[in-house]
Amino acid sequence: MLLSYQVDLIIGFSFLISLAAGYFFVPAKLKTEFSYKKLRKSQISKLLPYASLAAFIFALMNFQTKLSNLLGLDPSQNYNQYLLRLEGNKVSYFQNLETPLLTYFCAGIYLLGFSFLLIFTFVIFLCNSNKETLKEYAAAFTCIYLAAYPFYIFFPVEVTGHVLPEMSPLLYQLNPFIVQLVTICDPGLNNCFPSLHAALSVMATLFIILKTELKSYKVFALLITLSIQFAILYLGIHWITDLLAGNLLAFIVYFLVTRSSGLKNKKEGKIRHLRYKNEDFDIYLR
Repeated sequence: MLLSYQVDLIIGFSFLISLAAGYFFVPAKLKTEFSYKKLRKSQISKLLPYASLAAFIFALMNFQTKLSNLLGLDPSQNYNQYLLRLEGNKVSYFQNLETPLLTYFCAGIYLLGFSFLLIFTFVIFLCNSNKETLKEYAAAFTCIYLAAYPFYIFFPVEVTGHVLPEMSPLLYQLNPFIVQLVTICDPGLNNCFPSLHAALSVMATLFIILKTELKSYKVFALLITLSIQFAILYLGIHWITDLLAGNLLAFIVYFLVTRSSGLKNKKEGKIRHLRYKNEDFDIYLR
């Protein structure tokens, strides 16, 4: 069983690997923004609100089983049959491609590629002092988790590898360590609808494509996101419906967050303009 300090070490190691590996995607003119000294002097304090937010999300996911018990929900209840009626066993076709090499590749994408995409995108906005986009990214991340959370409590759906006889839970069969790691945030392996891997990866890619000028990273993000979409189906984790719902959630949250942020900035700009033109407006605008 993984201890809490071991989980912290895994998360910290992932952060460092993401920072080091992602350095390749940063143009030379921006690499000075990623220097250790600059990060240490001006950016560390900015991490605290986001670290607290991540801790809250992590605690919320860990509280899922206790909350279900407090609400008196049947732990054996699931809604697998509804997805089975909706799409049948179509997702099992992905495992017709099964090979050991493809399984390991998809496992790496699921466990490492996904975390790299989320973490390094955050690091880019942090070190580039892009405060507005950083806030939008953090808000979108939080909104996706909060939107998915009620479904995990009231609409649990098991992984396809445990439901469909034609499929195997390939990811969980690789190593017991992987099962221990995954069940930290998904104790019952029934947090399928909607897919957070699909939603968060698409959300991150939207920010990368629409909010940065890092051409090579845009290509990488798109490829890794497409690979994640394939991996979650191939590994016997998610249903096709989970993937589609996750993608839809990502687009909706991205639009709402960036739209509301844009309206807020526009309003603040008008207020500053009015104050600049006529100080008498201050009494009405405060």
